[in-house]
Amino acid sequence: MSDSIDGGASIGLDEQSTEALPLDAWHRARGGRMVDFAGYWLPVQYEGIMAEHLWVRESAGLFDVSHMGQLKLSGPDVVAELEKLLPGDIVGLKPGKIRYSLFLDENGGILDDLMVTNRGDHVFLIVNGACKWDDIAHLREYLPDEIHLHYLDEHALLALQGPKAVAALARLGLVPAMDGAPAVEALSFMEAAPYMWGERPLGISRSGYTGEDGFEISVRAEDVEALATALLEQPEVKPIGLGARDSLRLEAGLPLYGHDLHPGVSVIAAGLGFAISKRRRTDGGFMGDARVMDELLKTPAQLRVGLTIEGRLPAREGAAIFSGDREVGTVTSGGHAPTIGRPIAMGWVDAASAEPGTSLSIEVRGKRLTATVAPMPFVPHRYVRKGAKA
Repeated sequence: MSDSIDGGASIGLDEQSTEALPLDAWHRARGGRMVDFAGYWLPVQYEGIMAEHLWVRESAGLFDVSHMGQLKLSGPDVVAELEKLLPGDIVGLKPGKIRYSLFLDENGGILDDLMVTNRGDHVFLIVNGACKWDDIAHLREYLPDEIHLHYLDEHALLALQGPKAVAALARLGLVPAMDGAPAVEALSFMEAAPYMWGERPLGISRSGYTGEDGFEISVRAEDVEALATALLEQPEVKPIGLGARDSLRLEAGLPLYGHDLHPGVSVIAAGLGFAISKRRRTDGGFMGDARVMDELLKTPAQLRVGLTIEGRLPAREGAAIFSGDREVGTVTSGGHAPTIGRPIAMGWVDAASAEPGTSLSIEVRGKRLTATVAPMPFVPHRYVRKGAKA
């Protein structure tokens, strides 16, 4: 997502090359300011990014993320075969559980980050919209021909995020569509199950990319408008655009592929070592494992860090980071953090400058802004984990 998204995101000039998603008219009718993002028209804001951001923090926001790629994998030994391409423990992922993981290239560079769900009879992936066609090509190249790959282009994807999301969603009267599946409000973070909303099937996970509690809902495109309208009728829910989604994920310290992550950087340097399970750290056996194993033993030359900035002027993607007069890194995401009322950023710096508390500066419009390396997340995550009350 372009860091200009909060102020002046440019609209694509060639409208014919930009696709409309199933909720396009729905967004426009509700005042959504539409922008070209990853080849699709999506709302950047409705009433304003600041107001929408704070609404999600205190209530519940509805995001349209239908540009994301939803992929279904099935066939003989599908889990074991997929695990050869990912550094996580996919074989040990139990039905109904979700795992964050990454596609790596042969040199250990990050091709995409994604969510993997064990749905029992198949594996379900959600990949980034801008990468989905490359991801599909990658899977088709490296998975055996016996593995069936289905791109669910007939489905939309909604994200309902915020502390009151569970109350709003539960009010729709969803019924578990599988024996033993919990009521939707009983799902914990990184769990998923199928549900029925009347005669409409939904795939629901307790997950999201805002740092807040919430859900992602896979729904047939023909049903998404009815579902979005029903959710918006709940008093806790407002529609939220891409701008607030970006500022929320930045406050949560969550990297954005294509900006903070790309093939030139590695899992360990990016601070994503948690995605490499203990067994895989020992055994390897996944694409790019040589670089990962090497960096587990030594500190990479550059690391992804969080930065707090003095004053009110934000630092944007591409701004140079300095230690004294020496350039030590680059900002990859930045903007105003409405929750804490100050500018923050994420970037890559030399390992010697990555210790929290390190004083640095960032060059913006010919000025040097004072910045400090800060631990992430900037705002604590509020996921509902197993055993915690919703």
